[in-house]
Amino acid sequence: MSLATVSSLPTTAASERPALRLVPDGSEARGFALYVGLDEAKARAAGVDLAALVDALRTLTAELVPTAETYAAVALAPAGLGGRDVDIVRRALADRAPAGTPQTRTEQRRTGLTLDLARKKLRIDGETAPLTYREFELLQFLVLREGRTVSRTEIIGALWSDGDEQEVPNERTIDVHVRRLRAKLGDYGEIVRTVRGGGYRFDRHADVVIRYGEAPSPDRF
Repeated sequence: MSLATVSSLPTTAASERPALRLVPDGSEARGFALYVGLDEAKARAAGVDLAALVDALRTLTAELVPTAETYAAVALAPAGLGGRDVDIVRRALADRAPAGTPQTRTEQRRTGLTLDLARKKLRIDGETAPLTYREFELLQFLVLREGRTVSRTEIIGALWSDGDEQEVPNERTIDVHVRRLRAKLGDYGEIVRTVRGGGYRFDRHADVVIRYGEAPSPDRF
């Protein structure tokens, strides 16, 4: 599962490090928290387990500052929950801004992603996303096949079936379209998953709402 623990300071010289500016007047820094988004499968793929990673980070911290105290906590979440690992860790460990701490503009406006298939609109944190026609069609195609891996060939056949041969993309071009779509999805880009050797898949995110409208989309099955 995802992990939160104390890690090391940067290795740059102390004189080169910027001074902390996040401590309000009348208070002092007593430590810090580092949230690590990493599930067990990814850790195993990298040849390490979470317990070993915790031990390594604690050892490094002790080497740098022998008097430092560390505390590690594992963040648990329902299996299959969508979203960025590090965001799930923060929510699971009840990360909240201290009272009186002003929220940033982004934090104040974070309301989720709403995809309205009937009106062909996508709203991200309350604002309409500037998707092109092709980007919206690509997202809709994946959403209507939620949980199923869709190959690049299938995407080409469905979304470019009416174009002339010069307009039909190759599989590499599909990857470019997906990257551009993810960039516009911002913090919600991981709802479009890459399945190695298979293609792409839409995974539902806790902050994502899909509106199908009163009549079913002609693409829905």
